[in-house]
Amino acid sequence: MSRDRYVDFLRAWAIVLVVLGHWLITALVREPDGRIIAPELLAAVPWTQWLTLGFQIMPLFFLAGGHAAGGSWARARAAGGTPAGWLGRRALRLLLPVGVYSGAVLLAVGVCTTAGVDADTLALVGWAMGMQFWFLPVYLLLSALTPPLYAAHRRWGPRVPAALGALALVADALVATAHAPWVGLLDYVLVWGVAYQLGFCWRDGLLTARRLVPLAMAAGGGLAFAALVALGPFPVSLILVTGQSPSNTDPPSAAMLAWVVAQAGLCLLVAPPLRRLLDRERVWRLVRPVGAASMTLYLWHMLPVLAVAAAFYLPGLAPEPALGSAAWWALRVPWLLVLGVVLACVVSALKPLDRALDVLYGRTVPSGTAPGGAAPGGTVPDTGLRRAWPLWLGLAMSVAALSRLAVQGFAPGGRFPVLPALGLALGIALVLVASPRRTATDRLERPGAIRAADRV
Repeated sequence: MSRDRYVDFLRAWAIVLVVLGHWLITALVREPDGRIIAPELLAAVPWTQWLTLGFQIMPLFFLAGGHAAGGSWARARAAGGTPAGWLGRRALRLLLPVGVYSGAVLLAVGVCTTAGVDADTLALVGWAMGMQFWFLPVYLLLSALTPPLYAAHRRWGPRVPAALGALALVADALVATAHAPWVGLLDYVLVWGVAYQLGFCWRDGLLTARRLVPLAMAAGGGLAFAALVALGPFPVSLILVTGQSPSNTDPPSAAMLAWVVAQAGLCLLVAPPLRRLLDRERVWRLVRPVGAASMTLYLWHMLPVLAVAAAFYLPGLAPEPALGSAAWWALRVPWLLVLGVVLACVVSALKPLDRALDVLYGRTVPSGTAPGGAAPGGTVPDTGLRRAWPLWLGLAMSVAALSRLAVQGFAPGGRFPVLPALGLALGIALVLVASPRRTATDRLERPGAIRAADRV
């Protein structure tokens, strides 16, 4: 139990830091003509790039995701499940809330476009509402690759993430020397795949059998990052800064790879005391709601920024000290508090929708099915997946559409993104149609809402 709680805690902690990080660096300025612009804090105040060392927490998402996916696929495989059946269920848990969020944003974009909202303002808002989408296609691709990646893990263990890391370094060198930016796309899967694969190793105890291993990962990764920043061409910022080249995130660089290893090692080092702390029910009651709402928080956390901008900045009610000044930083405190209250209201309002999505996910449960026939661990074989091609086609279309939205936003150039919208809608529909049925035993295995550990 404590191990599962720690994995869920990592997700909750990462979500909190992602939300706070995005809110902290978001700056709004009201122009004399009434338009709202968002200056880039990391570019305007360069020292703030050091803050990204604390807020770049995405390695934990992929580490914890690999831990959860390894266990889930191992159980499904032992029960006779198929890769397509397992992936269909897992993809649906991610795509259903993404589809609802995207549908709401696209509807708002369509209304604003028809109403003649300023194109630049609409493009900025559309980008803000899609900035977090880069994570989704990468995670879907790694989920699709989980069966072969896990098979490689069972055979070669830690040598697999080492090999992925070596390939990532080669790809990064080609991007820098041969000016082949398309090669850098591989690093999205390779660098984040290292963290995902380390999650497999962590689950099977390959990284924790000796305490020196996490220590070596934390120290070695940290020193490598420091050397690459101090001596190499890489910036300190672990978040994309406009005009900065090379970048550590677009695509993930050798410095980001070092940070992945360092953060994973630190996570393993602090695991024992944190597990003991999470065994206390009072502490766990504070963590559990955040983990349960992880996808909602991740998807919707920029909506409060738009609400506050409309309520305070458009009418000119918000004070606007110089960006990066002492007064500006002092106002970050009420800024974060107000955004937190608004987000809490958004999460509360979306709870009925989350429950409806859970019902939709379980819509094909056969009535009267007895909770029997389960394999050890409570997992049942896949049922209801007659053809795999709709699933693979739906995933391909979803990945392509989400990648486009992540790069261009929901309103590129102030226009409605027709092709990405159609691609995402059709892709999710195909995954929904192709997804295997849940059985009564599967429902008993995950009572109530779908576990956050399986959603992300």
